[in-house]
Amino acid sequence: MIKKYERQNYGLLYNVSANEQNPKWNQMIKRENKLYTSKNDIRSPFQRDFNRILYSNAYKRLKSKTQVFFSPSNDHICTRIEHVNHVEAISYTIANELGLNVELTRAIAIAHDLGHGPFGHKGEKILNEISIKDTNQSFWHEKNGLTYVDKIELLDDRDGYKQNLYLTYAVRDGIISHCGEVDQSQIKPRENFIDLTKKYDKVAKYEPFTWEGCVVKISDKISYIGRDIEDAIRFNILDKEELNELKNILKIKKEICLNNTNIINNLIGEVLNYVTIDKGFSFSEEGLNLLNKIKAFNYEHIYKSEKLCQSNEYFKLIIHKIYYLLKSLYNQNTNKIELSYNIKLYPDVINEFLNWLKDYCLQDYFVKNDNKKTKLKNKKIFDISKKENYYMAIILYISGMTDNKAIDTFNKIISF
Repeated sequence: MIKKYERQNYGLLYNVSANEQNPKWNQMIKRENKLYTSKNDIRSPFQRDFNRILYSNAYKRLKSKTQVFFSPSNDHICTRIEHVNHVEAISYTIANELGLNVELTRAIAIAHDLGHGPFGHKGEKILNEISIKDTNQSFWHEKNGLTYVDKIELLDDRDGYKQNLYLTYAVRDGIISHCGEVDQSQIKPRENFIDLTKKYDKVAKYEPFTWEGCVVKISDKISYIGRDIEDAIRFNILDKEELNELKNILKIKKEICLNNTNIINNLIGEVLNYVTIDKGFSFSEEGLNLLNKIKAFNYEHIYKSEKLCQSNEYFKLIIHKIYYLLKSLYNQNTNKIELSYNIKLYPDVINEFLNWLKDYCLQDYFVKNDNKKTKLKNKKIFDISKKENYYMAIILYISGMTDNKAIDTFNKIISF
């Protein structure tokens, strides 16, 4: 039986939290560029990051992106924005109890999944297959999240110019190192300050730079394990026999309700019981065994269920149709975009992409019906004289779409 938490570790990590007394503080709050300021701005560095993420378009779009269950019209299915809010709530509970900086956990938590494309992990897998084939680079949402906050998302400054977010190192680090799917029995912050933009072929294997980043990483795992079960129960993915199997795994008595509340409460208590400054966050043998059994159960009976797999080909059709239409605009002989007859057949789809691309592209090119005169001060990142860069731009563009946006774009391609 998992041991009840008695608050014996209250404030335990205060001296190693992200605060001005921490020797790593200046590295934690480092930005690539200065932000515009106000004379009456009283926010801390991480509060400012939280606000910048909150106002970003990528965050707004999370409400219409799949978490696990694809259902654009069902208001009660957990979407990506609900998931990040759950992670924020869980990480706040853990960080607040241990004396860590809750402003930092909040900022990392709401930003940690900004790199997810449409259709959840299924969409991520499709984009990865395309990316490896056409750019020789892997696509994974943690790296894409860092790319989005570093290079894609733009906010107006006080003079109306679009600028990059320029988030702190600690928040950026928390985004790329947050992967909750990685199996670990122990996690503790790394000491070294590293280049987060270094090219990695797969999910970053290093630990977060801060204790707060570790909390978000653990909270991500707790959140998706518990909430996915609740949705599976609500929508009859699990039958009576499977529910009994899950109750046996959780050692829940028949009279106790099998729901998100009890699952999450037990796992948070497990995290708080076994944290130490020397070893970091760890689980008891029983707690780790429980976590692994729940995860195995979810993969077997939820993520691989027939109902969830029905939409895979549909997702692939949509993403491929969008990608290959936009790819066809590029002439590999001239290394230029050539609109030709396609602009007459698909004007809305093509012009929308090209209007997006021009804000980030080093080259100038003709965009039909472009009446926008955007004031820009952001970094130009795409040199499309190289085809791989153009293909990566398409992948990034699609990854920013919501489920409904991708479906709507697909419908525009196939409709008259």
